[in-house]
Amino acid sequence: MSDTQNMSVNQPPRQDGNGKKGAGKCMLSRREFLLTSGTAVATVMVVMNAGTADAEEVPGLVATYPRKLIAKLSELKVDEPIDFTYPDDGAYSDSIVVKLGTRAGGGIGPQTDVVAFNNTCTHQGGPLSGTYKGDTKSLGACPLHLSTYDLTRHGILISGQAYQSLPQVLLELDGDDIYAVGVFGLIFGRYDNLQG
Repeated sequence: MSDTQNMSVNQPPRQDGNGKKGAGKCMLSRREFLLTSGTAVATVMVVMNAGTADAEEVPGLVATYPRKLIAKLSELKVDEPIDFTYPDDGAYSDSIVVKLGTRAGGGIGPQTDVVAFNNTCTHQGGPLSGTYKGDTKSLGACPLHLSTYDLTRHGILISGQAYQSLPQVLLELDGDDIYAVGVFGLIFGRYDNLQG
């Protein structure tokens, strides 16, 4: 028995407002509907993706962060942050690199426990320097509105007024050298991390 026949047997015929039976009855099986709608979607996608001369003229934007040596892996001590500036020496570029002693999101090194973050609160730009806490692996509380960030989980907000995670400085390990190579998230006070 087909899906359409199945619907007729199991369901009473519908009536329209004038009392006529069969009005509003489903005329497509589920399979027919899915096949038909799939064809319609495929057709729309082909039309939308058709190449035009205008599309070729739109340039792609690629952010190219500087590669900056910030520390030596062998010199890092657990829970002792080292200050540096990145991606430039402009406003709000203060950052820290720290060996947490516990695995962290985005961490590098043999224990994936070395991370780096921008050192400015994302809420209103309060300074976070000197607020690292080794027992909780957190940065904060911000002196303005007490925002605190978890450095083991990509700088996610633990508490406070901020609504964005702390920008994480992306790291690269080359032998014993630790390089800053990018920033994940927008640094406070900037519309573009590379335009300090």
